[in-house]
Amino acid sequence: MKKAERKVRSSTWTIRTAWLMVSMLFITYGVNSFTCSAESLVKKTAQEAVMTPSQPLPKRMAIIIDDAGNDMKGTAEILDMPVKLTLAVMPFLSTTKKDAIAAHEKGMDVIVHMPMEPKSGRPEWLGPGAITSSLTDDEVRERVEKAIDDVPYAIGMNNHMGSKVTSDKRIMSIVLDVCRERGLFFVDSRTNFRSVVGELAVSKSMPPVGNDIFLDDRNSKPHIRQQMDLAAKRAVEKNMCVVIGHVGQTGLNTSSVVRESVTRLKGEIEFVGIGDLVREVWHWHAAPTLPTNNK
Repeated sequence: MKKAERKVRSSTWTIRTAWLMVSMLFITYGVNSFTCSAESLVKKTAQEAVMTPSQPLPKRMAIIIDDAGNDMKGTAEILDMPVKLTLAVMPFLSTTKKDAIAAHEKGMDVIVHMPMEPKSGRPEWLGPGAITSSLTDDEVRERVEKAIDDVPYAIGMNNHMGSKVTSDKRIMSIVLDVCRERGLFFVDSRTNFRSVVGELAVSKSMPPVGNDIFLDDRNSKPHIRQQMDLAAKRAVEKNMCVVIGHVGQTGLNTSSVVRESVTRLKGEIEFVGIGDLVREVWHWHAAPTLPTNNK
C-alpha cells in the first residue's frame, strides 16, 4: 500500500472513531445535557466577569509617632487613638518599655527610634546609646543590637535626627545588616535628602521604606491639619503615604489633629501600621538569622 493511501485511511478511521464516541455520549446522556452544559458555561463566565470587577486599591496611611519613651506630652493621647498607629520608641529611657508594651497591647506597631548624629543640633537631644560617625564598626553594631533588645515588640527601626549618619554608607550598612539579621526593617525618616538608606536597603533585599511628610515641623494646629490634608491627598493619588509626627513639644497639638483627621477621613483613608505596608506593598517578611530578645 502506498504511503499516501495509508495516511488517508488512517485519518478516516480516526474521524469515524471520534464520531462513534460522540454518538454514544449523546445516546447515554441526551442532547439536552450537552446543550445545557454549554449554556451554563457561557452564563457562568459572564457572571464571573460581572461579579469580579477590578477592585480599586485601598488608600492607606501609616502614621509614625516619634520620640516616645521618656514620658513625653501627648503619649497617652496617641495611645488612645481609635486606629492603628506606629509608635517609634527611643531606647534606654525612663518609659521605653512601658510605652512599647502599651502600644503593643493596643494593637499598634512598635519600632526602635534610634538616636543618630545630626549635622547640627544639641548633643543632649540625641539621647543615650546614639550612633555617631566616630564609632568603629563593632561599636555601631553593638549599639544597634542593644537598642533592639531594649525596646519590647519592635518590628522595625527609624532614625532619631541622624542627618549626618544617614548619609554615611559605612555606618548605615552596618545598621541595616543588624536590622535584617534580627528581622527588622528600617524606615528612613528622611532628615537628609542625601540619605543612602534607600539604595542600601534595595541592595540588601530590604524594603526601601521612607517618610513622605512630617506632620508637625511647625507646632500649630492649622499647619498640622494642612500637613494631614497633604498626606491624605498623597494617599489617594499614590495609594499609600507614610507620615511622621511627634510626642513632646508638639505632642498635644499633633494628637488632637490626628484624632480629628481620623474621624474626618473615615471611609476615605485606611490607617495602618507601618508593618502592614512593609508586608503588603513591599511584600517583605522578616527572616531573622540571629535571635532577638525584644519580644
